[in-house]
Amino acid sequence: MASTLPTPDDSAIVRKVAWRIMPLIMVCYLFAFFDRINISFAKFALQSDLGLSDTAYGFGAGLFVVGYVLFEVPSNLMLYKVGARRWIARIMVSWGVATALMMFVQTEWQFYALRFLIGAMEAGFAPGVLFYLTLWFPTAYRGRITSMLFLASAFAGLFGAPAAGLVLSHLDGLLGMAGWHWLFLVGGLPCIALGLLVFKVLKDRIEDAHWLTPTEQVQLSRRIAEQAPTTGGHGSLLDALKTPGFLTLGLIYFLIQVASYGLNFWAPHLIRTSGSTDPTVIGLLTAVPYLCGAIAMVVVGRLSDHSGQRVKFVIGLLLLAAIGFFAAGLFDKHTDLLVFALAVMGAGVVAAIPAFWALPPKLVSGAAAAGGIALINTLGQLGGIVSPVMVGRIKDLTGSTTPALYVIGTLTLLCAAILAYGLPQRLRAAEPRPARAGQGGTPSGITTFVEKAQNP
Repeated sequence: MASTLPTPDDSAIVRKVAWRIMPLIMVCYLFAFFDRINISFAKFALQSDLGLSDTAYGFGAGLFVVGYVLFEVPSNLMLYKVGARRWIARIMVSWGVATALMMFVQTEWQFYALRFLIGAMEAGFAPGVLFYLTLWFPTAYRGRITSMLFLASAFAGLFGAPAAGLVLSHLDGLLGMAGWHWLFLVGGLPCIALGLLVFKVLKDRIEDAHWLTPTEQVQLSRRIAEQAPTTGGHGSLLDALKTPGFLTLGLIYFLIQVASYGLNFWAPHLIRTSGSTDPTVIGLLTAVPYLCGAIAMVVVGRLSDHSGQRVKFVIGLLLLAAIGFFAAGLFDKHTDLLVFALAVMGAGVVAAIPAFWALPPKLVSGAAAAGGIALINTLGQLGGIVSPVMVGRIKDLTGSTTPALYVIGTLTLLCAAILAYGLPQRLRAAEPRPARAGQGGTPSGITTFVEKAQNP
């Protein structure tokens, strides 16, 4: 039961923590996501220079996920042992080096090898950061905090897409290097610097945060402990696997990632084949779905925290994404209508990911959360193998990406159905809304913060 003694305002503590750690984490995540989408902008020049078919491109793009999947769970378990600060820093430096090395690719097999290596080096980053946030933020705040994190992925598309177009357009030939060489270089070098900054700035434990007062440290630790799962996985990855609904979440995230990679890897191609050929214009238009996704994730993050209806919001977003995929297939030759369809798709897909990640912490905590979140992400990332290869193969066979868009739209509807009918009641049930001050000892700070978010 929560303490009824006078305590610091929870919302003030959470804001203090968020301002201290989230900007750096968001910038790191922005570059992680940009690392995933820059391959889509390099696609045409890369295929031309290396003589790659669409199937070969899709296979190489998917090899990133193979490396990621194979090393993700071991990486996150190592993070739990050595501390998030050290391990996240190591991840960023190593994947930054591997990404920059893409500028030296000259053959198809070198392309395959480096894409696998980049995935292996980045393995564990996203689930590691998600686990790190569970150490610093109580459950009642995680919807909006997770949305803040994934807002960085939307920014990567919103700003990274036009930037990629500008790099390809204006740096091509500079110092004798192709535009796509520059794209990988400017995507990799900042990650090295950010990794060193993570090692210097982040802290592994609340007790090490000198910028919190001792009272604030105790208050925050108590809130996190009070809101941790009281049943389910705690001590190990095996405990997580035994928890009802855990593997179902892995299947759901797999289907979400099939949709996500369908958008990330093929949006520039769809816009190009609809009639736009200028790389700068393609970059600007590709930013549209990520802008819509950014708006949707902020709104949904606040509303889901306020209502506690996590699952219903994810279902609604997936239905929106499915409409976008079907519409993109129908309007693939009409640029204006296609961009509108991509906007709907982006609002659904981009916002569904952070909305989903509010669910696993309801099942697992402790070491089970470190390994369990990594395993769910690993199962999901398999969608990153299936999606690019599937779309590339369908396009090679049919000459069109439209059938693949319909397939992804159908799988997105299936994902929504599993969420609606395949989860245990514990996950589908609404989380209790914070009581007002003086009711049941629930801290007034949480209620005040939610009310201000909903009524600015």
